[in-house]
Amino acid sequence: QKYHCDACEKDITNVVRVRCAECPDFDLCVKCFSHGQELREHKRDHAYRVMEVLNFPLYEAHWGADEELLFVEGLEMFGLGNWDQISEHMGGSKTKEELDAHYKNVFIQSPRWPCPQATGVFDKATSRLTNRAQHRQPVQFTTRPPASQPVNHEIAGYMPGRGEFEYEYENEAETPIKDMVECEIIREPTVRLRTAMLSVYNTALERRKERKKLLFDRHLTNYRKIQAAEKRRDRGEKEIHNHLKVFARLMTAQDHEVFVAGLVKEAQLLERIEQLQTYRRMGVATLKEADEYEQHKEYHLQAMRPHLRELHRNSFRSSRAPSPATPGTVVTAATATATALRKLPQPLDISNHEGYDLLTEPEQRVCSRLRLAPRAYLVIKQTMIREYQATGSMRRRQARELIKIDVNKTSRIYDFFIEMGWIKR
Repeated sequence: QKYHCDACEKDITNVVRVRCAECPDFDLCVKCFSHGQELREHKRDHAYRVMEVLNFPLYEAHWGADEELLFVEGLEMFGLGNWDQISEHMGGSKTKEELDAHYKNVFIQSPRWPCPQATGVFDKATSRLTNRAQHRQPVQFTTRPPASQPVNHEIAGYMPGRGEFEYEYENEAETPIKDMVECEIIREPTVRLRTAMLSVYNTALERRKERKKLLFDRHLTNYRKIQAAEKRRDRGEKEIHNHLKVFARLMTAQDHEVFVAGLVKEAQLLERIEQLQTYRRMGVATLKEADEYEQHKEYHLQAMRPHLRELHRNSFRSSRAPSPATPGTVVTAATATATALRKLPQPLDISNHEGYDLLTEPEQRVCSRLRLAPRAYLVIKQTMIREYQATGSMRRRQARELIKIDVNKTSRIYDFFIEMGWIKR
């Protein structure tokens, strides 16, 4: 274990240190303690303890007291015989062979077993183990395998070797027939009752078989694959998939995928139509004008946002302490808005930025209007195109969730990529 002075951050592991008895885990070197250093809640008049370096031997000449403490602590943590991990816990100062021999010599062969007995006489002043680091041999730590994680069939409760689930559909279907026994003489009513019970059980088995077939045909036992597909969908696609799950039993897996993809495409087209209708209502007729409209809209919102917050605060104060409105207030707000519109951010000059030569002229204009650095734009471009190649389509909402920047800038970049033909909806 390493110790550092809380005042000067000096390593005080192998020297005498002073520990505060009132502050938890607070150590000082001798120099800072003598100067009366005070930090946070620690005061110079607090009680303290002088922590001496335990590098003197107790039971064997080459084992320090600090190593004995770490050895016992490792035994408690990892158990007897787990010498590899105990050696790592001790920082590699002793090998697993040395640990095994030390335990046998000091503990097993002790007359006071299980307690050790100090048989040797060591001079505390002259027997300091100061050169242990020089004679220490490098220890090759064994790489332990990572902790096991639940696999797909464990997560889903599926046992592939048996082809069954831990909890089957209608799991209690076997309960009514489990106590049936064969008898030589069975009356007619009993025969009819047992026949009806077996018919009900066979019907339950058929329903169970149908659901298993549905799971296996669509590979629904592969939990990780399903989770990865869910993460790639945006909120609208998830809602459509969840609503259409009930129709999966009525069609094949391929037909269901085509059916869902068609409805997702329909939702995307409706969203695009609504956006184009909004452009038309605003007098926008071309994609270039739409680009300018979105840019002006973004700048307008950025300029108006602080004034809207101020108006909101003023309205809140007015609601608490109403006062008659004056014409000057309206004039001031209009003047502030006009001033803000005149101070719209101008396109950024990126000609000297790194990566400018890697952009085409349309990309340079887009980055300049959006005030976006070329390197940042290239990262966004690579991310969106890679995601599009993985999924085959990309919606505006998906791009906003993927690129964590201003949503208006993301929409502008998305429209630009659509216009260039790099991605499709």
